[in-house]
Amino acid sequence: MKKLIVIGMLVLIQGAFASASPNIVIIFTDDQGYADVGCFGAKGFETPNLDRLAKEGRQFTNFHVAQAVCSASRTALLTGCYPNRVGITGALNAGANFGINSSEMTLAELVRQKGYATGMVGKWHLGHLPPFLPTNNGFDEWLGLPYSNDMWPENPRTKKFPPLPMFENEKIVIPAVTHADQEQLTTWYTERAVKFIDKNKDKPFFLYVAHSMPHVPLHVSDKFKGKSAQGLYGDVIEEIDWSVGQIMDALKRNGLEDNTWVIFTSDNGPWLIYGNHAGSAYPLREGKGTAWEGGTRVPCIMRWPGKIPAGTVCNDMIMTIDLLPTIAEVIGAKLPEHPIDGLDVWPIISGQKGAVNPHSAYWFYYNKDELHAVATGDGRWKLQFPHSYGSLAGKPPGKDGTPAGGTGSKVEKIELYDLANDKSETTDVADQHPDIVQFLEAEAEKARVELGDALKKRQGKGVREPGRVVLQKTAPQEQ
Repeated sequence: MKKLIVIGMLVLIQGAFASASPNIVIIFTDDQGYADVGCFGAKGFETPNLDRLAKEGRQFTNFHVAQAVCSASRTALLTGCYPNRVGITGALNAGANFGINSSEMTLAELVRQKGYATGMVGKWHLGHLPPFLPTNNGFDEWLGLPYSNDMWPENPRTKKFPPLPMFENEKIVIPAVTHADQEQLTTWYTERAVKFIDKNKDKPFFLYVAHSMPHVPLHVSDKFKGKSAQGLYGDVIEEIDWSVGQIMDALKRNGLEDNTWVIFTSDNGPWLIYGNHAGSAYPLREGKGTAWEGGTRVPCIMRWPGKIPAGTVCNDMIMTIDLLPTIAEVIGAKLPEHPIDGLDVWPIISGQKGAVNPHSAYWFYYNKDELHAVATGDGRWKLQFPHSYGSLAGKPPGKDGTPAGGTGSKVEKIELYDLANDKSETTDVADQHPDIVQFLEAEAEKARVELGDALKKRQGKGVREPGRVVLQKTAPQEQ
């Protein structure tokens, strides 16, 4: 009898948790560094709304993206998969004839199982052709750019590309985005996000706000121009912080803030070659485009009153791939039938006593299926494999929107870092810990079997193809 009562109580608790159907808001910035939020150590600008979000929620100091570059990072967030599993690597360019495959389940499609309204504003970057657009991959509506805001003819690197368009759903509403338009992007995204919240206040919803900023070229509206002590980059971050405040105000005005799970994070670390137009990953090593901590470890704050403990800091490692399966568990949705890489980390997010990361290791790929590093699931140890990576390598950065010239560095041999005591990755301790090296090499072998490794000329058995469209003219596929 007692056993039946206990089982009954568990069913009721689980049912109540799932029936809560929290609204979910993910705010995903572009190239914002680890130290570019006040509570993470920002200097020269203020982020009062994000700091308040942290006080009312939880600050995650060891939150990672799967790859430190645009399209790959977004793929991981939305599918729960390592990006090279689903055939998306690097940053798709404006001429790419491929994108996210319709057979992949996105977060938007996941929550639709439970009757959620789904909306997106901002940068997509998972394919600009009709089959790959957000509204064909689970989103009810979308206003934003199909790829990065530097992919326009004004950029010498991308001058071969067509003008940068703005979409509303599947219709181009601005054929060629101008500098004046870019100054309004953060405002336009924010206004549309607030409108979506107001429109869907009576039903559960998922809102994905993918800011184009602070990716170069930096642009800011007149209301924030010249406002910060750090210059244009600081102005841009302060406007993003204002946007977060507007979204939180809309939730409060509609009586939704207590039943909304808000997640704020960035797609990768700062693009350091841009100098004063880039952010900071301090005290982490390197930035965007690398498997060092400054590339993949990003600021993250989550808030959900009563479910995520307020005013707390979590140092446990988790990754964007974990959000889809965690959300599925929380709302009672079914995971896709195909393999995914993320795991449910709700016990860590919600601060449950004794919570342990369920991953034995995380895998860090870059370029075209190159395995650059693996880290233990607890986030303590990271093994770097021999590979080349972009770096300033001690040379001066660019200035005022002009990047530094081409530079690079190379990991010559296997290197091990104790991130619990050296998160700046300054000291290789491989010789002192051969057992850890052996364990992580075994984990790397699992990655190579499943997803391959171009550095070892290995092909993985678990890789799926992206979606493709036949174009009349041949165009470069990836930058």
